[in-house]
Parts: sequence; structure tokens; C-alpha cells
Amino acid sequence: MSDLYASYQRIRFDRPADGVLRLTLNRPERMNALDAIGHRELTDVWRDIDRDPSVSAVILCGEGRAFSAGGDFEMIDEMIGDFDARCRVWKEAKDLVYNIINCSKPIVSAIQGPAVGAGLVAALLSDIPIAAKDAKIVDGHTRLGVAAGDHAVILWPLLCGMAKAKYYLMLCEPLTGQRAEEIGLVALCVEEAELQETALKTAIRLAEGAPSAIRWTKYALNNWLRMAGPMFDTSTALEILGFSGPDVREGVASLREKRPPSFGKSCSV
Repeated sequence: MSDLYASYQRIRFDRPADGVLRLTLNRPERMNALDAIGHRELTDVWRDIDRDPSVSAVILCGEGRAFSAGGDFEMIDEMIGDFDARCRVWKEAKDLVYNIINCSKPIVSAIQGPAVGAGLVAALLSDIPIAAKDAKIVDGHTRLGVAAGDHAVILWPLLCGMAKAKYYLMLCEPLTGQRAEEIGLVALCVEEAELQETALKTAIRLAEGAPSAIRWTKYALNNWLRMAGPMFDTSTALEILGFSGPDVREGVASLREKRPPSFGKSCSV
């Protein structure tokens, strides 16, 4: 394995086929929830991949029964309590989205089990997201008590339309992989037993294709996302602003205590 990836702690790398690099989110004891280290690594890895001449296509998946259960509570607590932490995560959240958009190599994601948070960002921004039929996809921001930022505003309206985006993002309504395919949020859904094989076959086809044609097609199509940059910047800034307010404290407490939240009704917005 290239020295480019030797320092990564939360992502495991292997090469299941010629030209194909597979990234596995590797924290199964926490359902691949991303801590500060994992969040930074998932942000930075796309730059390394982009400049790795041995990589022609990428697979992104999660170890064990989950794709990624989102950010862990320790990271959220740090953001709530520390301005510098909020600034750091804001920059990483922006870089994560743009690093994936600007990575020239085609990316396939294989989504199984729960998919939430920054892991979901990377999964859905992949060029060909493939979900198990019973995967559970949810953008959990408003349940946590912050605005839907990350990839939500830049991507969901484009993929599934404004009405569906508002419904699923404002209500934190979960989707199965099958439902996600029906509304256009993922490219394919398959039985979980077929997920990894389907992702690998798709990545091999991409790796064996004309590299300039595939990469330039990705670049041109992703201009739709680049045009939505101002909306993305607004949503992500508002998300981070929410970590300084009261709603997120109640959201975190209710999740820890496994109870419905009781958010305040007054708002100065």
C-alpha cells in the first residue's frame, strides 16, 4: 500500500482489483461513528487519492453492520463547548464536500445499515452511490438541533427535488435504501448480500474505462454542485452556528437519554 495512506487510523485501505482502491471506515465497535480523527481523515483522503497515479476508481464502504453512525458525542460536545472546535469542523465540513467534488477519480459507495453524518455526506456525494435495500439513511441534523448543513442543501434538492428534500431534511425522516433509489437519492439498491460485489464490479468497470472521458464527465457534471456553492456555504455556516445555541444541548441530551427532545419554542431568527 502506498505511503500516502500509511498514517490513516480510522480508514482501512486495500486494493481488490487492478486500479481500484477500497476505503473502509474502520471503527466497527462504534458503528463507524466518526470522531475528530476520523472526520479529519475522511476530509483529507480525497486529496491523496486525487494525486495517486495508481488509483483509477475508488470504493467507499463501512466495516461491520453499519456504514457510519454519524459523529460521536465526544466530538459534538467539543463543538458545543469550544469556538475553535466549531471553526475547525466548519472548515473540514466545507473541505469534505469540495474535496469529493474535485477528486478526479470516480467514486462508488456501498451503503449498508445506518448511514448518518459525515459518512453519509461522502456516501451520497460519491459518483455512484449503491445502497442495500434495507440500509437506513437519515440526515439527522434537525433532530440534533442544528440546521441541515454538510451536503444536504447542495445535493438533496438536485437529486430528489425540493419537496422531497424539505420533507426528509426538515423532519429527519429516515429512508431505506430502496426508498432512496425510488426518489433518486442513490443510483442503485441491491440486496445486502450483493452489495460489495456490485460495488466492486461497478468500480472495475470505471477503472477499465477511458480515464479522461470518465474523469472529465465527472468534472463537468459536478459543475451543477459547484453552482450551488453559495447555498452550501450558507447552510453549513448556519449548522455550525447552531452548535452555539440551546437546541443542540437538548438534542444531544435527549439522544443520550433515549427520549424525545423537548425543544424551546421561542426563536430570535
